[in-house]
Amino acid sequence: MNVHDETAETGSDAASLLLIEQRLIEAGAPFAVVTVIRAAPPTSTHVGAQALVEADGALHGWVGGGCSQAIVIEAARQSIRTGQPRRVRISNEPTAADAEVEAHAMPCASNGALELFIQPTLPAPLAVVFGATPAAHEACVLARRVGFRAILAPSAARAGEPRFDAAALDRAGASFVLIATQGDGDEDALEAALRSAAVAVLLIASHRKADRLRAAMLLRGIEETRLAALHAPAGPAIHAHTPQEIALGAVAGLVAVRHQMEEAVALAQGGVPQTTVATETVPPLPPCEALNAPVPEAGYYVNPVCGMRIEIATAKHVVEHGGQKVYFCCDCCKTEFERAPERYMTTASNRPDYPDNRPTDKR
Repeated sequence: MNVHDETAETGSDAASLLLIEQRLIEAGAPFAVVTVIRAAPPTSTHVGAQALVEADGALHGWVGGGCSQAIVIEAARQSIRTGQPRRVRISNEPTAADAEVEAHAMPCASNGALELFIQPTLPAPLAVVFGATPAAHEACVLARRVGFRAILAPSAARAGEPRFDAAALDRAGASFVLIATQGDGDEDALEAALRSAAVAVLLIASHRKADRLRAAMLLRGIEETRLAALHAPAGPAIHAHTPQEIALGAVAGLVAVRHQMEEAVALAQGGVPQTTVATETVPPLPPCEALNAPVPEAGYYVNPVCGMRIEIATAKHVVEHGGQKVYFCCDCCKTEFERAPERYMTTASNRPDYPDNRPTDKR
């Protein structure tokens, strides 16, 4: 977003800057706020004066005349690129070198001196979640709670459009893609994510399934170098069984990958990796699409392989065993069950959430 014309329309006072700042935040656009912390005459500004600089160098507000503006804009753009705040001094005064202050000569013939503090604001990275599974919905909410802009991709494409679209990911500006399809279009979703510009693709899958999908991607023409962006399984091994636990592990993987990349960038730029510490209570966030759908308490079955709750009415993967139907969340669980059905049925029958073991009302 660029709001070059808004300053002319609304002026450059504090209220106008706040309005521009809010619009940039809503648009997910980076910017930096410049604050004057020292002004020695002759100068055309004062302590506390502020300006806002966009990533393309557009400046709103007033922190000094034309002599200093070019320095301020470039310093703000550098701060946006690195994500680090900085102090800038523009002066011809003889002062001792300070490693924490970026010093520039004052180009104005009248001299004077300015010292400024520049604070960048970068939009949270966008994570797109592929899948219509319970774990996908849970992951979308959890990702928002830990600082991502997260959206749930549509579960079905409109007529004539691909179900999973790399170009759509790029238009949205997705930095991360989390594949939570869990057996429903895994290969197509993974290929679309890897053909996009997303810096990391995380896949909810077992090690064995992940290896199979990597091989499938090579057959589909994905380069080995691009496969380096794939993180599968998506997160640490937490022995997850429920959709909530699966989502928790996957989002933990998102957080880990995000911080690893931030640290790598900071080190490459010669800086020190920063640790973000939450100082305020996280405000309530709206749920992801379709999250308000009620969780069925009746008419569901516990997948004996992964422990996921399956709604019987919509189950796509079913087998008959021992005179009863067994329901699965994906074809991989179904195949695994068919290899050793007795083992999985014995394990499942001992779980308290197994349908036959749930308590009933004796009244």
